[in-house]
Amino acid sequence: MSSETLNETVAESSYKRIRADIIFGRLAPGQRLKLEKLKDTYDTSISTLREILNRLASDGLVMAEGQRGFQVMPMSSVDLKEIAGLRLLLETHALEQSLERGDVDWEARLVSAHYKLARMEGVMASGDTSHTEDWKRYDWEFHQALISACGSKLLMEAHAAVFDKYLRYQMVALSYRGKIAADEHKQLLDAALNRDQKNAKKILGLHIQGGVEHALARKSPLQD
Repeated sequence: MSSETLNETVAESSYKRIRADIIFGRLAPGQRLKLEKLKDTYDTSISTLREILNRLASDGLVMAEGQRGFQVMPMSSVDLKEIAGLRLLLETHALEQSLERGDVDWEARLVSAHYKLARMEGVMASGDTSHTEDWKRYDWEFHQALISACGSKLLMEAHAAVFDKYLRYQMVALSYRGKIAADEHKQLLDAALNRDQKNAKKILGLHIQGGVEHALARKSPLQD
């Protein structure tokens, strides 16, 4: 492996680590990102860090402040509503396409993804929050499986990018909604397998809006 390829691999690995730390709240909203400290934490160079943080700024997860450096993108109730609205728009459109085109392999992926999510929701319902990141990963996998037969890579990528931003709000500002959310996931599964577009879209809308309302009702780092 050439030194150039190795540098690219290190940069990509560091990018993924910092991105995950932002999404899962280990780097807090509004936190200033000091390059010297990050250099040691992520074992990478200052120049590579600048490239990574500029890339994350393009992703909407970091704010570039000119000569003042970088900070994690703050969170606000206005942004949460906008992100949720965009997620609903993309996921609803992809869901329609997926229900029309989904085959038996798609059904198998969906059932498998829901099984893992339901198991983890059971763990969360027991009061064990040590697997919160696993729970949200399986949540992401279920919703990705739900729309995975839409036939558009671009649509899937756009949805994944918006879902990551929504996930950051869930990790930092929301807590587990419990049986309500678990029931909605089961209803989504049933509606999808029955190709019931009308009901599936209705449940999806309630599911996403319920998450927003839950966040806004709680004390959280959301700005007005």
